[in-house]
Amino acid sequence: MTPISQARCDLLIVGAGPAGMAAALAAAPSGMRIVVVDDNPAPGGQIWRDGPGVQLPTLARQYREGLAHHANIEVLGGTRVVGLGARARAGDAPALMLENATHGWTQHTGRTILCTGARELLLPFPGWTLPGATGAGGLQALIKGGVDVRGQRIVIAGTGPLLLAAAATARKAGAHVLRVAEHTPWRDLAVFAAQLVRWPAKALQATRLLHPGLRANAHVLEALGSTQVEAVRLRRGNGTEQLDCDRIACGFGLVPHTHLGQMLGCTLGERGGLQVDALMQTTVPGVYAAGECTGFGGSERALVQGAIAGNAAAGHTEAAQALQGTLARWNAFADALHRHFPVRAQVLAALPRADTLVCRCEDVAHGALQQRSSWIDAKLHTRCGMGACQGRICGAAAQVLYGWTPQPARHLLSPARIATLADTGSASSHESILPT
Repeated sequence: MTPISQARCDLLIVGAGPAGMAAALAAAPSGMRIVVVDDNPAPGGQIWRDGPGVQLPTLARQYREGLAHHANIEVLGGTRVVGLGARARAGDAPALMLENATHGWTQHTGRTILCTGARELLLPFPGWTLPGATGAGGLQALIKGGVDVRGQRIVIAGTGPLLLAAAATARKAGAHVLRVAEHTPWRDLAVFAAQLVRWPAKALQATRLLHPGLRANAHVLEALGSTQVEAVRLRRGNGTEQLDCDRIACGFGLVPHTHLGQMLGCTLGERGGLQVDALMQTTVPGVYAAGECTGFGGSERALVQGAIAGNAAAGHTEAAQALQGTLARWNAFADALHRHFPVRAQVLAALPRADTLVCRCEDVAHGALQQRSSWIDAKLHTRCGMGACQGRICGAAAQVLYGWTPQPARHLLSPARIATLADTGSASSHESILPT
Protein backbone atom coordinates (compact mmCIF):
# COMPACT_ATOMS: atom_id res chain seq x y z
CA MET A 1 0.00 0.00 0.00
CA THR A 2 1.38 3.43 -0.94
CA PRO A 3 1.62 5.67 2.17
CA ILE A 4 -0.42 8.84 2.17
CA SER A 5 2.84 10.76 2.44
CA GLN A 6 3.97 9.59 -1.02
CA ALA A 7 0.80 10.93 -2.66
CA ARG A 8 -1.38 13.96 -2.30
CA CYS A 9 -3.14 14.46 1.03
CA ASP A 10 -6.17 16.56 1.89
CA LEU A 11 -4.72 18.05 5.06
CA LEU A 12 -1.08 18.45 6.05
CA ILE A 13 -0.37 19.25 9.71
CA VAL A 14 3.15 20.42 10.53
CA GLY A 15 3.92 19.66 14.16
CA ALA A 16 2.64 16.85 16.39
CA GLY A 17 2.47 18.68 19.69
CA PRO A 18 -0.81 19.33 21.50
CA ALA A 19 -2.09 21.71 18.79
CA GLY A 20 -1.22 19.37 15.93
CA MET A 21 -2.69 16.32 17.63
CA ALA A 22 -5.91 18.18 18.46
CA ALA A 23 -6.17 19.47 14.88
CA ALA A 24 -5.80 15.99 13.40
CA LEU A 25 -8.40 14.46 15.71
CA ALA A 26 -10.86 17.29 15.05
CA ALA A 27 -10.54 16.87 11.27
CA ALA A 28 -10.45 13.05 11.24
CA PRO A 29 -14.24 12.40 11.29
CA SER A 30 -14.52 14.24 7.96
CA GLY A 31 -12.71 11.40 6.23
CA MET A 32 -9.96 13.70 4.95
CA ARG A 33 -6.61 12.06 4.21
CA ILE A 34 -4.43 13.63 6.91
CA VAL A 35 -0.63 13.65 7.19
CA VAL A 36 1.01 14.85 10.44
CA VAL A 37 4.76 15.50 10.27
CA ASP A 38 7.12 16.16 13.15
CA ASP A 39 10.89 16.01 13.49
CA ASN A 40 10.60 14.14 16.79
CA PRO A 41 10.22 10.35 16.64
CA ALA A 42 6.87 10.30 18.48
CA PRO A 43 3.92 12.71 18.85
CA GLY A 44 3.75 15.01 21.86
CA GLY A 45 5.86 18.04 21.05
CA GLN A 46 8.12 19.53 23.71
CA ILE A 47 5.60 19.51 26.54
CA TRP A 48 4.72 15.82 26.03
CA ARG A 49 8.19 14.75 24.92
CA ASP A 50 8.75 11.03 25.34
CA GLY A 51 11.93 9.40 26.61
CA PRO A 52 13.44 6.60 28.70
CA GLY A 53 12.50 8.14 32.04
CA VAL A 54 9.20 9.72 31.07
CA GLN A 55 5.75 8.80 32.30
CA LEU A 56 3.40 10.54 29.89
CA PRO A 57 0.30 12.26 31.32
CA THR A 58 -3.02 10.52 30.78
CA LEU A 59 -4.16 13.22 28.37
CA ALA A 60 -1.07 12.79 26.21
CA ARG A 61 -1.62 9.03 25.99
CA GLN A 62 -5.27 9.59 25.06
CA TYR A 63 -4.32 11.87 22.19
CA ARG A 64 -1.70 9.43 20.93
CA GLU A 65 -4.19 6.58 21.03
CA GLY A 66 -6.68 8.76 19.19
CA LEU A 67 -4.21 9.35 16.36
CA ALA A 68 -3.53 5.62 16.06
CA HIS A 69 -7.25 4.85 16.01
CA HIS A 70 -7.96 6.73 12.77
CA ALA A 71 -6.88 4.98 9.58
CA ASN A 72 -7.02 8.25 7.65
CA ILE A 73 -4.31 9.85 9.83
CA GLU A 74 -0.68 9.10 9.04
CA VAL A 75 1.92 10.34 11.52
CA LEU A 76 5.41 10.76 10.09
CA GLY A 77 7.95 11.04 12.91
CA GLY A 78 11.55 12.00 12.26
CA THR A 79 10.39 14.13 9.32
CA ARG A 80 11.09 17.81 8.79
CA VAL A 81 10.11 20.55 6.41
CA VAL A 82 13.15 21.76 4.46
CA GLY A 83 11.58 24.14 1.96
CA LEU A 84 8.93 25.03 -0.58
CA GLY A 85 7.85 22.67 -3.34
CA ALA A 86 6.17 23.35 -6.66
CA ARG A 87 2.39 23.71 -6.31
CA ALA A 88 0.59 21.03 -8.35
CA ARG A 89 -2.95 22.41 -8.55
CA ALA A 90 -4.60 25.79 -8.45
CA GLY A 91 -6.37 26.25 -5.13
CA ASP A 92 -3.93 24.05 -3.22
CA ALA A 93 -2.11 25.16 -0.13
CA PRO A 94 1.61 25.68 -0.82
CA ALA A 95 3.48 22.40 -1.39
CA LEU A 96 6.30 21.61 1.03
CA MET A 97 9.55 19.71 0.64
CA LEU A 98 9.84 17.07 3.36
CA GLU A 99 12.86 15.03 4.37
CA ASN A 100 13.40 12.07 6.68
CA ALA A 101 16.41 9.88 7.39
CA THR A 102 16.24 8.08 4.05
CA HIS A 103 14.75 10.35 1.39
CA GLY A 104 12.97 13.57 0.52
CA TRP A 105 9.76 14.33 -1.36
CA THR A 106 7.31 17.09 -2.18
CA GLN A 107 4.06 16.92 -0.22
CA HIS A 108 1.00 18.32 -2.01
CA THR A 109 -2.06 19.18 0.03
CA GLY A 110 -5.35 20.99 -0.15
CA ARG A 111 -5.03 22.54 3.32
CA THR A 112 -2.18 23.03 5.77
CA ILE A 113 -2.22 23.65 9.52
CA LEU A 114 1.01 25.02 11.01
CA CYS A 115 1.53 23.81 14.59
CA THR A 116 5.24 24.52 14.76
CA GLY A 117 5.29 25.52 18.42
CA ALA A 118 7.87 27.75 20.08
CA ARG A 119 11.45 27.61 21.27
CA GLU A 120 13.28 29.13 24.20
CA LEU A 121 14.71 32.60 23.96
CA LEU A 122 18.39 32.08 24.74
CA LEU A 123 20.38 35.23 25.37
CA PRO A 124 24.19 35.29 25.49
CA PHE A 125 26.11 35.96 28.67
CA PRO A 126 29.73 35.24 29.58
CA GLY A 127 30.22 31.49 29.91
CA TRP A 128 26.95 30.46 28.24
CA THR A 129 28.81 28.21 25.77
CA LEU A 130 30.50 26.15 28.50
CA PRO A 131 29.52 22.47 28.72
CA GLY A 132 26.82 22.26 31.37
CA ALA A 133 25.05 25.46 30.27
CA THR A 134 21.70 24.86 28.57
CA GLY A 135 18.27 26.39 28.26
CA ALA A 136 15.68 25.66 30.93
CA GLY A 137 13.58 23.71 28.46
CA GLY A 138 16.78 22.18 27.13
CA LEU A 139 17.49 20.79 30.60
CA GLN A 140 14.04 19.22 30.64
CA ALA A 141 14.62 17.66 27.22
CA LEU A 142 17.98 16.23 28.29
CA ILE A 143 16.51 14.67 31.43
CA LYS A 144 13.56 13.21 29.52
CA GLY A 145 16.04 11.85 26.99
CA GLY A 146 17.85 9.90 29.71
CA VAL A 147 20.69 12.19 30.87
CA ASP A 148 21.54 11.31 34.46
CA VAL A 149 21.54 14.39 36.73
CA ARG A 150 21.35 12.57 40.07
CA GLY A 151 23.32 14.46 42.70
CA GLN A 152 24.19 17.34 40.38
CA ARG A 153 23.93 20.93 41.63
CA ILE A 154 21.82 22.98 39.24
CA VAL A 155 21.00 26.68 39.01
CA ILE A 156 18.03 27.74 36.88
CA ALA A 157 17.67 31.34 35.72
CA GLY A 158 15.68 33.51 33.33
CA THR A 159 11.99 34.33 33.36
CA GLY A 160 8.63 32.64 32.99
CA PRO A 161 6.78 29.59 34.38
CA LEU A 162 9.12 27.24 32.51
CA LEU A 163 11.77 27.86 35.17
CA LEU A 164 9.72 26.23 37.93
CA ALA A 165 8.69 23.39 35.62
CA ALA A 166 12.34 22.72 34.77
CA ALA A 167 13.25 22.82 38.46
CA ALA A 168 10.54 20.26 39.26
CA THR A 169 11.77 17.96 36.48
CA ALA A 170 15.36 18.20 37.73
CA ARG A 171 14.41 17.57 41.37
CA LYS A 172 12.32 14.55 40.38
CA ALA A 173 15.38 13.20 38.54
CA GLY A 174 17.48 13.48 41.69
CA ALA A 175 19.28 16.78 41.11
CA HIS A 176 19.86 19.45 43.75
CA VAL A 177 18.32 22.68 42.45
CA LEU A 178 20.16 25.37 44.38
CA ARG A 179 18.45 28.43 42.98
CA VAL A 180 15.65 29.50 40.65
CA ALA A 181 16.54 33.07 39.66
CA GLU A 182 13.42 34.74 38.22
CA HIS A 183 14.04 38.07 36.54
CA THR A 184 10.51 39.35 37.22
CA PRO A 185 10.18 41.35 40.49
CA TRP A 186 8.19 39.96 43.44
CA ARG A 187 5.44 42.54 43.00
CA ASP A 188 4.66 41.39 39.46
CA LEU A 189 4.81 37.75 40.52
CA ALA A 190 2.31 38.45 43.31
CA VAL A 191 -0.10 40.17 40.92
CA PHE A 192 0.16 37.27 38.48
CA ALA A 193 -0.38 34.72 41.25
CA ALA A 194 -3.50 36.55 42.45
CA GLN A 195 -4.98 36.32 38.97
CA LEU A 196 -4.59 32.54 38.83
CA VAL A 197 -7.91 32.10 40.65
CA ARG A 198 -9.46 32.54 37.18
CA TRP A 199 -7.70 29.32 36.11
CA PRO A 200 -7.91 26.96 39.12
CA ALA A 201 -5.92 24.16 37.48
CA LYS A 202 -3.05 26.57 36.83
CA ALA A 203 -3.22 27.85 40.41
CA LEU A 204 -2.93 24.28 41.72
CA GLN A 205 -0.06 23.57 39.34
CA ALA A 206 1.79 26.70 40.46
CA THR A 207 1.40 25.70 44.11
CA ARG A 208 2.89 22.28 43.41
CA LEU A 209 5.82 23.75 41.47
CA LEU A 210 6.88 26.34 44.07
CA HIS A 211 10.54 25.94 44.96
CA PRO A 212 12.22 27.11 48.18
CA GLY A 213 15.17 28.40 46.15
CA LEU A 214 13.02 30.80 44.11
CA ARG A 215 14.35 34.37 44.13
CA ALA A 216 12.70 37.22 42.22
CA ASN A 217 14.32 40.27 40.65
CA ALA A 218 17.37 38.10 39.92
CA HIS A 219 19.24 37.20 36.76
CA VAL A 220 22.41 35.50 35.58
CA LEU A 221 25.61 37.51 35.17
CA GLU A 222 28.09 34.85 34.08
CA ALA A 223 28.89 31.15 34.21
CA LEU A 224 32.34 30.32 35.53
CA GLY A 225 34.61 27.41 34.71
CA SER A 226 37.55 26.33 32.59
CA THR A 227 36.31 23.28 30.68
CA GLN A 228 32.75 23.09 32.06
CA VAL A 229 30.39 24.98 34.34
CA GLU A 230 31.80 25.14 37.86
CA ALA A 231 29.94 28.15 39.32
CA VAL A 232 27.56 30.92 38.41
CA ARG A 233 27.30 34.58 39.39
CA LEU A 234 23.81 36.04 39.79
CA ARG A 235 22.48 39.52 40.27
CA ARG A 236 19.93 39.71 43.10
CA GLY A 237 18.41 43.15 43.47
CA ASN A 238 21.35 45.47 44.04
CA GLY A 239 23.74 42.73 45.12
CA THR A 240 25.34 39.61 43.67
CA GLU A 241 25.81 36.02 44.75
CA GLN A 242 28.05 33.23 43.49
CA LEU A 243 27.03 29.58 43.66
CA ASP A 244 29.16 26.53 42.94
CA CYS A 245 27.22 24.27 40.59
CA ASP A 246 27.48 21.59 37.90
CA ARG A 247 24.86 22.96 35.52
CA ILE A 248 23.07 26.18 34.73
CA ALA A 249 19.81 26.21 32.78
CA CYS A 250 18.82 29.65 31.53
CA GLY A 251 15.83 30.67 29.40
CA PHE A 252 14.09 34.02 28.94
CA GLY A 253 10.66 32.90 27.82
CA LEU A 254 9.51 31.50 24.49
CA VAL A 255 9.76 32.65 20.89
CA PRO A 256 7.06 31.45 18.46
CA HIS A 257 8.37 29.27 15.62
CA THR A 258 7.21 31.40 12.71
CA HIS A 259 9.95 30.73 10.13
CA LEU A 260 7.86 28.32 8.06
CA GLY A 261 4.78 30.52 8.17
CA GLN A 262 6.78 33.58 7.15
CA MET A 263 8.37 31.65 4.28
CA LEU A 264 4.86 30.84 3.07
CA GLY A 265 3.95 34.53 3.23
CA CYS A 266 1.96 34.60 6.48
CA THR A 267 1.76 37.91 8.33
CA LEU A 268 2.93 38.20 11.93
CA GLY A 269 0.53 39.29 14.68
CA GLU A 270 1.03 41.64 17.61
CA ARG A 271 2.65 39.01 19.88
CA GLY A 272 5.30 38.02 17.36
CA GLY A 273 3.36 34.90 16.35
CA LEU A 274 1.50 34.15 13.13
CA GLN A 275 -1.60 36.27 12.65
CA VAL A 276 -4.84 34.25 12.58
CA ASP A 277 -8.55 35.01 12.52
CA ALA A 278 -11.25 33.44 14.72
CA LEU A 279 -11.05 30.18 12.73
CA MET A 280 -7.23 30.05 12.88
CA GLN A 281 -6.89 31.00 9.20
CA THR A 282 -3.65 32.85 8.44
CA THR A 283 -3.31 35.57 5.83
CA VAL A 284 -2.37 32.90 3.23
CA PRO A 285 -5.35 31.04 1.70
CA GLY A 286 -5.49 27.40 2.70
CA VAL A 287 -2.99 27.81 5.53
CA TYR A 288 -4.10 27.71 9.17
CA ALA A 289 -2.01 28.02 12.33
CA ALA A 290 -2.55 26.86 15.91
CA GLY A 291 -0.66 26.63 19.16
CA GLU A 292 2.47 28.45 20.29
CA CYS A 293 3.41 29.57 16.77
CA THR A 294 0.54 32.09 17.08
CA GLY A 295 2.02 33.41 20.36
CA PHE A 296 2.86 31.40 23.46
CA GLY A 297 0.07 30.74 25.94
CA GLY A 298 0.23 27.19 27.27
CA SER A 299 -0.86 23.71 26.22
CA GLU A 300 -4.53 24.27 27.06
CA ARG A 301 -4.73 27.15 24.62
CA ALA A 302 -2.84 25.12 22.02
CA LEU A 303 -5.32 22.24 22.31
CA VAL A 304 -8.30 24.54 21.78
CA GLN A 305 -6.68 26.35 18.88
CA GLY A 306 -5.77 23.03 17.28
CA ALA A 307 -9.34 21.78 17.57
CA ILE A 308 -10.66 25.00 16.02
CA ALA A 309 -8.16 24.81 13.15
CA GLY A 310 -8.90 21.14 12.48
CA ASN A 311 -12.64 21.71 12.41
CA ALA A 312 -12.31 24.80 10.23
CA ALA A 313 -10.00 23.07 7.74
CA ALA A 314 -12.49 20.20 7.51
CA GLY A 315 -15.40 22.57 6.91
CA HIS A 316 -16.95 22.08 10.36
CA THR A 317 -17.45 25.79 10.93
CA GLU A 318 -20.13 25.47 13.63
CA ALA A 319 -17.97 23.12 15.71
CA ALA A 320 -15.07 25.55 15.40
CA GLN A 321 -17.18 28.51 16.43
CA ALA A 322 -18.53 26.61 19.45
CA LEU A 323 -15.01 26.62 20.93
CA GLN A 324 -14.59 30.40 20.84
CA GLY A 325 -15.61 30.89 24.48
CA THR A 326 -13.04 28.37 25.71
CA LEU A 327 -10.38 29.95 23.55
CA ALA A 328 -11.16 33.40 24.95
CA ARG A 329 -10.58 32.05 28.46
CA TRP A 330 -7.14 30.71 27.59
CA ASN A 331 -6.26 33.78 25.53
CA ALA A 332 -6.77 35.76 28.74
CA PHE A 333 -4.24 33.50 30.46
CA ALA A 334 -1.80 34.08 27.60
CA ASP A 335 -2.30 37.84 28.00
CA ALA A 336 -1.43 37.55 31.69
CA LEU A 337 1.79 35.69 30.86
CA HIS A 338 2.84 38.37 28.39
CA ARG A 339 2.10 41.19 30.84
CA HIS A 340 3.89 39.79 33.85
CA PHE A 341 6.89 37.98 32.31
CA PRO A 342 8.29 40.46 29.77
CA VAL A 343 11.83 40.30 28.47
CA ARG A 344 13.64 43.16 30.21
CA ALA A 345 15.84 43.91 27.24
CA GLN A 346 17.64 46.95 28.66
CA VAL A 347 19.17 44.86 31.45
CA LEU A 348 19.76 41.64 29.52
CA ALA A 349 21.36 43.37 26.52
CA ALA A 350 24.16 44.51 28.82
CA LEU A 351 25.17 40.96 29.78
CA PRO A 352 27.49 39.93 26.90
CA ARG A 353 31.07 41.18 26.77
CA ALA A 354 32.94 41.93 23.56
CA ASP A 355 34.32 38.37 23.38
CA THR A 356 31.01 36.65 24.29
CA LEU A 357 29.81 34.54 21.38
CA VAL A 358 26.36 35.46 20.06
CA CYS A 359 26.29 33.12 17.04
CA ARG A 360 27.57 29.81 18.33
CA CYS A 361 27.36 28.03 14.98
CA GLU A 362 29.81 30.42 13.30
CA ASP A 363 31.72 31.65 16.39
CA VAL A 364 30.71 35.31 15.98
CA ALA A 365 31.31 37.45 19.05
CA HIS A 366 29.29 40.36 20.42
CA GLY A 367 32.11 42.81 19.64
CA ALA A 368 32.03 41.97 15.94
CA LEU A 369 28.27 42.39 15.75
CA GLN A 370 28.25 45.73 17.54
CA GLN A 371 30.01 47.17 14.48
CA ARG A 372 27.25 46.07 12.11
CA SER A 373 24.11 48.03 11.23
CA SER A 374 21.55 45.30 10.48
CA TRP A 375 20.91 41.57 10.32
CA ILE A 376 21.81 41.43 6.62
CA ASP A 377 24.96 43.48 7.20
CA ALA A 378 25.96 41.10 9.99
CA LYS A 379 25.40 38.03 7.80
CA LEU A 380 27.41 39.49 4.93
CA HIS A 381 30.41 40.46 7.07
CA THR A 382 30.47 37.87 9.87
CA ARG A 383 28.36 34.86 8.72
CA CYS A 384 26.14 35.36 11.77
CA GLY A 385 23.02 33.23 11.27
CA MET A 386 24.58 31.20 8.43
CA GLY A 387 25.26 28.06 10.47
CA ALA A 388 23.32 24.89 11.17
CA CYS A 389 20.52 26.56 13.14
CA GLN A 390 20.00 29.14 10.35
CA GLY A 391 19.68 32.01 12.81
CA ARG A 392 17.00 30.49 15.01
CA ILE A 393 19.04 31.11 18.17
CA CYS A 394 21.20 34.11 17.32
CA GLY A 395 18.43 35.77 15.28
CA ALA A 396 16.14 36.03 18.28
CA ALA A 397 19.06 37.18 20.44
CA ALA A 398 19.96 39.84 17.88
CA GLN A 399 16.45 41.28 18.11
CA VAL A 400 16.88 41.79 21.86
CA LEU A 401 20.52 42.92 21.75
CA TYR A 402 20.53 45.15 18.67
CA GLY A 403 16.90 45.62 17.63
CA TRP A 404 17.44 43.81 14.32
CA THR A 405 14.65 41.91 12.57
CA PRO A 406 15.92 38.80 10.77
CA GLN A 407 14.41 38.26 7.33
CA PRO A 408 12.47 35.02 6.69
CA ALA A 409 13.81 32.36 4.33
CA ARG A 410 12.52 32.45 0.75
CA HIS A 411 12.77 28.86 -0.45
CA LEU A 412 14.78 26.67 1.92
CA LEU A 413 13.93 26.55 5.61
CA SER A 414 17.00 24.60 6.70
CA PRO A 415 20.01 22.82 5.19
CA ALA A 416 18.89 19.85 3.07
CA ARG A 417 20.63 16.89 1.47
CA ILE A 418 21.53 17.23 -2.20
CA ALA A 419 19.56 14.04 -2.82
CA THR A 420 16.43 15.67 -1.40
CA LEU A 421 16.78 18.64 -3.73
CA ALA A 422 17.35 16.32 -6.66
CA ASP A 423 14.40 14.06 -5.78
CA THR A 424 11.98 16.96 -5.41
CA GLY A 425 13.24 18.85 -8.43
CA SER A 426 13.27 22.06 -6.41
CA ALA A 427 16.50 23.29 -7.89
CA SER A 428 14.81 23.84 -11.24
CA SER A 429 11.59 25.19 -9.75
CA HIS A 430 12.93 28.36 -8.11
CA GLU A 431 15.17 31.27 -8.87
CA SER A 432 17.41 30.36 -5.94
CA ILE A 433 17.71 27.52 -3.44
CA LEU A 434 20.00 29.35 -1.04
CA PRO A 435 18.73 30.27 2.45
CA THR A 436 18.51 34.01 3.07
